[in-house]
Amino acid sequence: MEMVTVGVVGAGSMGSGIANLAAMSGFHVILQDLEEKFLQSAMGRIDSFLVKSVSKGKMTEAEKSEVMGRIQVTTQLEEMKRADIVIEAVIENLEVKKSVFARLDEIVPDHVILATNTSSMSITTIAEATKRPERVAGMHFFNPAQIMKLVEVVRGYKTSDETVEEIKAFSRRLNKEPVVVKKDTPGFIVNRIMVPQFIEAIRLLEEGVASAEDIDKAVTLGLNYPMGPFALQDYGGVDIGLHVMDYFYEEFKDNRFAAPLLLRQLVRAGRLGKKTGAGFYDYSK
Repeated sequence: MEMVTVGVVGAGSMGSGIANLAAMSGFHVILQDLEEKFLQSAMGRIDSFLVKSVSKGKMTEAEKSEVMGRIQVTTQLEEMKRADIVIEAVIENLEVKKSVFARLDEIVPDHVILATNTSSMSITTIAEATKRPERVAGMHFFNPAQIMKLVEVVRGYKTSDETVEEIKAFSRRLNKEPVVVKKDTPGFIVNRIMVPQFIEAIRLLEEGVASAEDIDKAVTLGLNYPMGPFALQDYGGVDIGLHVMDYFYEEFKDNRFAAPLLLRQLVRAGRLGKKTGAGFYDYSK
């Protein structure tokens, strides 16, 4: 079916980025969150991103106004009834996501795809909260969603081939490159590879093999990664990283995914960081 209106549930960093991306791609967007203050913060982030795009000559002021005009914000989940696809981007908590999907299942028409932006959690389990598991799939964007090219399209156990193809086509309309995760497994592709790298980097630091700065430098210069593991963990949030590791460990019962003690201590300490709270680097200097 032709998709015209995109619903986004959750106006945090990822949700606002997805909403911004969809609006820049010509879609009408309905962005929902529980409180008006979250929506206003999201619109502020979107405006800042677009201001930078104008300053770099990537769009005109008129185009910026058109993008902003395509985004409607609301605190009412019922507004999603007008969407052609709904992308959930709320907190990485399985019970919260299931609750959102159960409500959406009652609100939106049966043909509408319900996608989750979860980075690690079971699509099959989330889909069980609905009566349309064949129309539920993962659509994992990467931060910042406006820039990062990849979308992981993740099949749940009952996700239909038609749903996968529609999401792939939609991803390309967003100027993204979709890859299909054929089996619903924790972490999908990217996080399944990345999380063990994070863990090994922390263990090197714990063992005194090298400093966080030199480990990051070695990875960026030696592997040609754009960011080192510690800078990337700080950017994404070390508390989120710990949550993902604990989820992996519970699912796989494999010590490869056991969170290092240093990370757990860092999250507990809650040292102030530049963007996301506790971090491996001291940004106060």
